[in-house]
Amino acid sequence: MKILLALIIFSLIIVIHELGHFLLAKRGGIRVNEFSLGMGPRILSKQIGETRYSLKLLPFGGSCMMEGEDGYSQETDAPGIMPDSFAAKSVWTRISVVAAGPVFNFILAFLLSLIVIGSIGYDAPVVVALTEGFPAEEAGMLPGDRIVKMNGTRIHVYREVNMYVQMNQGKTVELTYERDGQRHTVTLVPKQAESGMYYLGLRGSGVRTKGNIIQTIGYSAYEVKYWISTTIKSLGMLFGGRVGADDISGPVGIVNAIGDTYESSRADGAFYVWLNMLYISILLTANLGVMNLLPLPALDGGRLVFLILEAIRGKGIDPEKEGMVHFVGLMVLMALMVFVMFNDFRNILM
Repeated sequence: MKILLALIIFSLIIVIHELGHFLLAKRGGIRVNEFSLGMGPRILSKQIGETRYSLKLLPFGGSCMMEGEDGYSQETDAPGIMPDSFAAKSVWTRISVVAAGPVFNFILAFLLSLIVIGSIGYDAPVVVALTEGFPAEEAGMLPGDRIVKMNGTRIHVYREVNMYVQMNQGKTVELTYERDGQRHTVTLVPKQAESGMYYLGLRGSGVRTKGNIIQTIGYSAYEVKYWISTTIKSLGMLFGGRVGADDISGPVGIVNAIGDTYESSRADGAFYVWLNMLYISILLTANLGVMNLLPLPALDGGRLVFLILEAIRGKGIDPEKEGMVHFVGLMVLMALMVFVMFNDFRNILM
């Protein structure tokens, strides 16, 4: 069951990502030779018009293969001479096509958030209790205070409070809260607990608040913002050496996490299984959108770097040189995938 659920979630996220590229390519007059889900040999395939739609053997990834995407026409093997070639289009058309994949991931995250927030509400950043002897209580904060900002960062949901403290362990926090319509600002120095972690001594209720339609739309946007922000900050911790290899999960680890979530939700009924799967999908699609925008070769972000350089310079980079950069990047990403999968299996078996 967990493998089936994971395949459904992965397929949804990948199809929406590739659909972004596909729709913007069609809108820009670019010929799409193949739209596929999966990798490797084809299992099912059907030609409709100029595009072949395929389901492939390996349930990882997908593709939207455009005419002249690598700078050459499939039919003539000549740079950008076909009018419906990717390479023949304006740089801004190509930028829109490449950026559409990650943007569609964020749109999917928002639509799924609408379902979740509309069903169970949002976690308001309201304090329900304070830990005695910790900074928040000593600064005069009280239950019912609504947290508004932390070191200038706007707070919309309570999870942002916990995430901020976790990712800024030991750092002094200038916290703004609202009480009876008035705002107050206090400076809190986190206190180290016996576990070695630093805390402010704040507690949220864990109870979600259901709002009206406008609030549901607004907090759905905040939900997407939260996961985008969390992904970016987590990457910062990874590159800063604050996160180790054991904390990284790939497809195998995600399948295992989906299975654990499914098992723990079953007792609550199908509705909560459904909501939890949606919640995981929001996390994953927002994560994929951010990861694809990283300025790394072979990713959409890497291709955008070359296109932006072309827009600035007024002329493109040599296709052979760009292709070599992306090829090397792809090999590095494949090696990273093997490492992450090995790490996943090791963490599961240990």
